[in-house]
Amino acid sequence: MGVIDFQKAFEEVLNFEVDEEFKGKRIDYFLQSVYPEYSRNYYQKLIKDGYVFIEDRVITKPSKKLKEGEKITLFIPPSPEIKLEPENIPLKVFYEDNDLAVIYKPPHMVVHPSPSYEKGTLVNALLYHFKNLSEFGGKFRAGIVHRLDKETAGLMVIAKTDFAHKELQKQFQNREVEKKYKAIVVGIPQKEHDIINLPIGRSVNDRKKMGINTNKPRKAITEYWLEKKWEKSNLSLVDIKLHTGRTHQIRVHFSALGHPLLNDKVYGFKKSLLGSKLAKELSDKLDYHALVSYRLAFKHPRTNNVVDISLESLPEPLDEIIEKLDKWEK
Repeated sequence: MGVIDFQKAFEEVLNFEVDEEFKGKRIDYFLQSVYPEYSRNYYQKLIKDGYVFIEDRVITKPSKKLKEGEKITLFIPPSPEIKLEPENIPLKVFYEDNDLAVIYKPPHMVVHPSPSYEKGTLVNALLYHFKNLSEFGGKFRAGIVHRLDKETAGLMVIAKTDFAHKELQKQFQNREVEKKYKAIVVGIPQKEHDIINLPIGRSVNDRKKMGINTNKPRKAITEYWLEKKWEKSNLSLVDIKLHTGRTHQIRVHFSALGHPLLNDKVYGFKKSLLGSKLAKELSDKLDYHALVSYRLAFKHPRTNNVVDISLESLPEPLDEIIEKLDKWEK
């Protein structure tokens, strides 16, 4: 038997070290928490199929409890052929015409299919709800002009024609689309208003993450306004405007400032950073990181009129969390 060429035999080979936070946790939970690109069910399958090792020992039980300091190696096998099918998944539509639609993507929904998310994606839902979708970006990205992370909730514009797709894509590339977000972050930012200008790229320390310590930095600018501060709980609500659209930009920038997003374990959130018992209880109720794309404004590609859509309220349980933090602070 010859030597395995890991670059060809596997799509990815990832290495992790278990920190104190995941001591005693299941290995499938750990993998999905630190590398949420794949579903927990997919990780369970990989574990059972022998693709996960601890200290060079194969692990086949997803329920395996971890010890602090253990080193884990994860092998991602090559991608199988994906069958793309429409699915009757509920979809909130805020605006629609012959060229485009503005929809709400809930947290936990992946934008387009992949080997670990063959079903339940936004594209599967779009194929069911819309007769026509642009395939300018390929059939697996039908209608998709831009994306949101799996755990990020919020508004997205969908292209129904190739013409709309091309014109909207130009607006995104030229930074003409106004994208506003709200996030709950750990700590109290020093400035009530600031512009974060930190280039980001693939992290040199951890290739599965983005970061400011990178060999290939790309311009990244995030502007924010401090909207609320809950000093007793060591949390803040910030209003955010993106001037560029890098992968994980908001999450990386606020983590770099020492203010990781509430529940964003990939970029530095730990429950020990919270300042009150209430904050820790509310963190447990939130099963995604506290980031929402609440406003999109752009020029309609055909009429040139401004389309400006905002969410009337934040998704649950974020609105409840904010209300309870307000009461606790008084």
